[in-house]
Amino acid sequence: MKTILTALVTIGLLAGSAWASDETPTALSNKEAIDLVQTHANYLWTLIAAALVFFMQAGFAMVEAGFTRAKNAVNILMKNLMDFSMGSLIYWAIGFGLMFGASATGWFGTSSFFLADFSPDGDPWVLAFWMFQVVFAATAATIVSGAMAERTKFTGYLLYSIFVCGLIYPIFGSWAWGSLYKGSGWLEALGFIDFAGSTVVHSVGGWAALAGAIVLGPRLGKYRSDGSMRPIPGHNMPLAALGVFILWLGWFGFNPGSTTTADKSIAMIFVNTNLAAATGAVFALITSWFKFGKPEVSMSLNGALAGLVGITAGCANVSPISAVIIGAVAGVLVVFSVLLLDKIRIDDPVGAVSVHGVCGAWGTLAAGIFNIGGTTAGIIGVQLLGIGACFAWTFTTAFIMFKLIDKTVGLRVSPEEEIEGLDSLEHAGNAYPDFEVSSI
Repeated sequence: MKTILTALVTIGLLAGSAWASDETPTALSNKEAIDLVQTHANYLWTLIAAALVFFMQAGFAMVEAGFTRAKNAVNILMKNLMDFSMGSLIYWAIGFGLMFGASATGWFGTSSFFLADFSPDGDPWVLAFWMFQVVFAATAATIVSGAMAERTKFTGYLLYSIFVCGLIYPIFGSWAWGSLYKGSGWLEALGFIDFAGSTVVHSVGGWAALAGAIVLGPRLGKYRSDGSMRPIPGHNMPLAALGVFILWLGWFGFNPGSTTTADKSIAMIFVNTNLAAATGAVFALITSWFKFGKPEVSMSLNGALAGLVGITAGCANVSPISAVIIGAVAGVLVVFSVLLLDKIRIDDPVGAVSVHGVCGAWGTLAAGIFNIGGTTAGIIGVQLLGIGACFAWTFTTAFIMFKLIDKTVGLRVSPEEEIEGLDSLEHAGNAYPDFEVSSI
C-alpha cells in the first residue's frame, strides 16, 4: 500500500507540475497533490469495498438456497434479487435521507432524499458514500428472508423488504451513524460503539427476522405433536458452504470498508475480521461435536458467520486476541441459540436470528468490554442501551408491519402451496428441471 501511494503521489506531483502552464495560474503544492491522491484513493477504496459487500448478496442467496429445500430455490433467488433491486430504489428515495439527512432532533434525517445533495458541479462524495450505504441496507433486508423461507408469499415479501430498507433500518441507523454524513444521532452522541454494524445492520435484520418467523409460524411438519423438532435438512450443503465463503470474502469490504479511508487502519480490521470468523467456525464445530457426537456442517458454517457478525461492531477498536475471544463466544452462542429457538418452536430455516440477532447483540456488547482504550461501566451501559433500543424499535415495528401485511395482502402461502413448493406456484419455475424433486 505504501509503495502504491508513493507512486500515486509522484504521479500527482508530476501532474501538478504539468498543470503549471500558461493556462493555469498556479501549480498544485506538494501538500495539495498528496491530499488529492489521498482523496482519490478514498473514493477507490470505498467503492471497491461497496462491490465486495454487494457480492455478499450472492453469498446470502447461496446460503439460504442450500439450507432450504430444492422446491424453493427459485423463490430464494428471486427474493435476494429483489432485496437489492427494490431496496436500492427505496433507499435512494427515502432511506438514505432518513438515515443521514440533516437532523435537529437526533431521531431521523429530514433532507437528502432522492440524492438531492448531488450536483454535477459539486462534491461527488455523496455518490460514493451512498453506494457504500445502500449495500448495507440490502444486507439488513436479506437477513430477514432466510428466517421466513419456504412459506412466505412473494407479494408479502416485497412489501416488507420495502419497509425494512426504507424505514426500519434507516431510522435506527440514524440514531447510531447519522453524523457520518449530514445527520446526528442521539445514540452516537452518548458514545455508542458499532463501527461496522453488528447491531445497526445485523441485529436489525435478525430482530426483524424473529418477528417475521413468529408471525408466520413454523413450516409444515417442522414440529411433532409432542413438541419435538423434526429436522428438515437443506438440499445442498456445498452451495451453502460456497455462500459462507463468499460472505467471508465480502466481509473484508464490510468491516475494513467502513473506514471509507484508504489508510493503514484497515490492516488490523482485516486481521480481526478473519480471526473472529475462523475462531467462530472452530468453536461452533467443537460445540456441535460435543452436543451431537459429530462435527455438524451447518453449525460449523453458521459459526463462521457468527464470528463475522460478532466482530463487526468492534473490528476497529479491539485487539486481535480480543477478536479471537469474541469469535469463540459467538461460535458457541450460535449453536445454543439455534437449539433454544427450536425448543420454543420458532422455525428459522437458516439460523438467521441466531447468527445476526443474537451474535450481533453479543458483538456490540463485546466492543465495549474489549475496547482497546479501556472500558467503564458507562461504556457498557451505553452498549446495552443501544442493544435494547435496537430490539425495542426493530422487533416492535417489524411485528406490527408483518401483522398488517398478514391481515391485508397475506403473508403466508396456503398449506397446499407450501407442500408443492413455492418455485412452481409463485414463479412458474424449477431450479432443477432435469431431476425429480420430492415435495416433502
